[in-house]
Amino acid sequence: MRRLPVFTSLSGYKRPWLTSDLVAGLTVWAVLVPEALAYATIAGVSPVVGLYAAVPALVLYAAFGSSRHLVVGPMAATAALSAAAVGDIATRTGADFTQLTAAMALAAGVIALGAGLARLGFLASFISGPVLKGFIIGLALTIIVGQVPKLFGIPKTDGDFFEQAWGIVTHLGDTSGWTLLVGAVSLATVLVLRAVAPKVPGSLVVVLGAIAAVSLFDLDGRGVAIVGPIQSGLPQVGLPDVGLSDYGAIFGSAAGLVLIAFAEGLGAAKTYAARDHDRIDVNRELIGLGAANLGSSVCSGMVVNGSLSKTAVNGEAGARSQLSGLLVAAMTLLTLLFLTGLFENLPEATLAAVVIAAVVELIDRWALVRLWRSYTAALGSIYGGAARVDLIAALAALFGVLLFDTLPGLFIGIAVSVVLLVYRASRPHVAGLGRRPGEHHWVDLDRNPDATTEPGIVVLRPESGLFYANADNVSDDIADRMDDTTRAVVLDLASVPVIDVSAVDMLVELDSDLARRSITFCVARDIGQVSDVLETAGGASLLERVYPTADDAVTDLTQP
Repeated sequence: MRRLPVFTSLSGYKRPWLTSDLVAGLTVWAVLVPEALAYATIAGVSPVVGLYAAVPALVLYAAFGSSRHLVVGPMAATAALSAAAVGDIATRTGADFTQLTAAMALAAGVIALGAGLARLGFLASFISGPVLKGFIIGLALTIIVGQVPKLFGIPKTDGDFFEQAWGIVTHLGDTSGWTLLVGAVSLATVLVLRAVAPKVPGSLVVVLGAIAAVSLFDLDGRGVAIVGPIQSGLPQVGLPDVGLSDYGAIFGSAAGLVLIAFAEGLGAAKTYAARDHDRIDVNRELIGLGAANLGSSVCSGMVVNGSLSKTAVNGEAGARSQLSGLLVAAMTLLTLLFLTGLFENLPEATLAAVVIAAVVELIDRWALVRLWRSYTAALGSIYGGAARVDLIAALAALFGVLLFDTLPGLFIGIAVSVVLLVYRASRPHVAGLGRRPGEHHWVDLDRNPDATTEPGIVVLRPESGLFYANADNVSDDIADRMDDTTRAVVLDLASVPVIDVSAVDMLVELDSDLARRSITFCVARDIGQVSDVLETAGGASLLERVYPTADDAVTDLTQP
């Protein structure tokens, strides 16, 4: 009987790993507790909900996930997505916000688990890296602008990013001096510790210091808002108390949320798997994500996913297996039972500082600079503005989030990316080829001006698959390259991986048109798939004039 593949990261466990896993677990716990409290506030629920979510998520991911290092728990991006979606549904239906948040985790868990069992992990590849990068930057900016009012002790303005930013500017006169002092010192301390002592859990240091300051200086009596009572003990276990109609409203948002959660967690898992030469099973990652969210939901938690920052802490601290994650779960459970009272005097400004410090690293401006620099004049001459497809898609997602909210921003980025991809595919570059002096190698004339051509013979190379969307454009491009002296056309298909029936019809029609003008049409270097489709879709006559290389075709055509 086949053994159920659970806790695979513990298989082959070696005793010398124990110390490293224990140190890593304690280090991650020191980071996770304050961040879980902070991310719960982003999700719009009580801070303790972040701890409720972390315990089952860590245990169930360790059981079903495939990464030895990935740390799963509440995260800023998915918390913000959850808050936006749940807030809209709660406004429309009047359902309880906390119960809807747990229901969102349940829906996300069902979707992720179903996708993993159906082996749909490949779907994550449909969100391009630039779109995800732009989305994350936009989301980070949105989270920061939502936390700044807590840092200043001023009212928060509703609306999109720009409306909230303007609200901050107009309320600066209401700033609470003590609140700003606490928030600024907290933020500066976290950032300085990160720079000069990266192994020190800066978030925990700041949280404990701020709690002590509240007691010593009576900061809550001076107008500094604190978190207030946090329920201690274990969470209520059971399914969220929401109606079926609410689940119907939730599932659409949950599907988009799963895409983001999966993509972010998979990126973190693959980063550390590559370092240790491990393999990541994308479908098991979906199953692990689904199980973690289901566990979080039934423990009154919130949506969870893999964390790049905490996984980095885990890896740098020397973790060798998910035993470190299990230790984090145990320590978080002890926190729920005995230490929640400690965090009741935590200033909201400090919590905001922890959030801002965590998400500011997600504003990867150098990634946008890299996308800008990927443009070349050659690409611009071929595709025009669409040559910057990655940058445009990233900016579309970024500003989509800033203007229209999180999920709309994501889908705007995906839509723009797909449209630009189709546009570029419909207008492929058809390179005119020449022969390098003294060689039999044919190269792009635009890039190799010293290359020579044979009089009357036009050699062309489409640099794309040929299909219905670009067949007419390729035909027109080929026709434009000929003049009254042309006696032969050689089409080098080395860069054509696929062809469809519409493109075959185009080539057959082109062959007929050229024959009427006494121009010979030849094909060079057709790969297996192209040859198969030509033979079965009506282009068999072209296969009679197929040459191994463009040079063989030209040599034959120049024979007396």
